[in-house]
Amino acid sequence: MTDSSKKEQLYQLIRANPFISQQDLAVELRLSRSAVAGHIAGLIRERRLLGRAYVLPDKRPVLCIGAANLDRKLRTIAPMALGTSNPATAEEVYGGVARNIAENLARLNLPTALLTAVGDDGAGRSLQDHAEAAGIDTRGSLKLQDAATGTYTAILDDKGELVVALADMALYDRITPEFLASRQPQRAAAAMTVADLNLPAASIAILLESARSDNLPLVIVAVSQPKMARLPQDLRGLRLLILNRGELETRAGRALPTEADVRAACRDVQAQGAQDVIVTCDSQGVYHTRGGELAWLAAHQVEVVDVTGAGDAFSAAVCWSLYQGSTDLTLACRRGLKVAAMTLESQETVSPVLAADILDEIHDFDMNAPLFPNKG
Repeated sequence: MTDSSKKEQLYQLIRANPFISQQDLAVELRLSRSAVAGHIAGLIRERRLLGRAYVLPDKRPVLCIGAANLDRKLRTIAPMALGTSNPATAEEVYGGVARNIAENLARLNLPTALLTAVGDDGAGRSLQDHAEAAGIDTRGSLKLQDAATGTYTAILDDKGELVVALADMALYDRITPEFLASRQPQRAAAAMTVADLNLPAASIAILLESARSDNLPLVIVAVSQPKMARLPQDLRGLRLLILNRGELETRAGRALPTEADVRAACRDVQAQGAQDVIVTCDSQGVYHTRGGELAWLAAHQVEVVDVTGAGDAFSAAVCWSLYQGSTDLTLACRRGLKVAAMTLESQETVSPVLAADILDEIHDFDMNAPLFPNKG
C-alpha cells in the first residue's frame, strides 16, 4: 500500500473520531508512531487538518456514556390478562438510557456527545444516523463486528404503564477501561460526564477515578436493581447519583418504607463519597439531598400516554441545570419534573416539543419551602 493511501486512511479515521490518539492510529494502520506523526504533519500543511480536536470552553459538550438500543414497545389494547395472548400494538424506537439522555440534552440545545457500543448491523447504523441527525456526536463510539446492537423490549399495559421489560445488553460489557482510556482526549474535553450503569463495574470505577483527578462533574444514572452491583463502594468524585427507591434499597441492603429511612440511606451514600443523591418515586415525585437534609418535590399530575423515557428526560433536565452553573438541586429537580411530565404526555421516548426555553421559564422558587419531613 502506498504512503498516499495510508495517509488517506489516516485522514478518514481522524474524521470519524477527531479525538483518536496517535498510538491508536498507529495500531489501526500498522504504522510506526513517527510515520503517523509525519502523515498528520502533511495533512496540516495541506490544511486538511487544523490541528488536534481542541474544544472551546463555551462549547465543551456533555459526554454521555452507556446504552444505545433499539427499543421495542408492545402495548395491550385492553387490560392485560396474564397467562394468555393479549391483543397489542407494537413499535420500534431508539432508546437506551445514555442515548435518551443525550437526545434530550441535544434538544435542550447543549453540545452533546455519546460513547456507546453498537453492532455493525442495520440497527446500529440506524441508531448512529438518528443520533447524528439529532445533533449528537457519536464518532468515538465502538462498532462491533461480532455482536448485534442492543435491544430493550418493554411490555406496557393499556394505560401505558410498564409491566415487564427484557434487555439484551451484553455488548456494553465491551465498553471496558481500556476502551475508555483510548477515548481519554474526548473525555477530557467534556464539561460533564453522564454514565449509566449498563457499563461494567471496572469502567464505572475508572470514571470515578478520572472525576477525582480531573475535577470534572460526573453524574451516574442507575438503570435497574440488579445492575446496582456495578456501582463501587467508594463513590468519591461523584457529583450526583440518580436512582429510584428500589435501586436505593438495593444499595442500602434493606427496605426503605419511610422518609426517615430514605434520608438515612442517602446519608450513607454521601458518606461513601457522593456529593448529592436524587431518589425518584415514579408518579409521586422525587427526593433530593439538600445539605444534610432531604427535600421532596411532588410530580406533575398528567394524563400518562407512555412512561418510556420519562426518567431519562428527568435526568437530562437535571444535568442541563447543572451545566448552566447552578448548584441548586431543587431547581434542577423542578426542571426535571417538568420535562418528565412532557415526556409522559408524549408517545415518543423523547418529547418532540422539548426546547431550552421551556426550562428557562423555571427559575424562581421559595427558598423557605418546607423539606416535607413527614413524607412517607
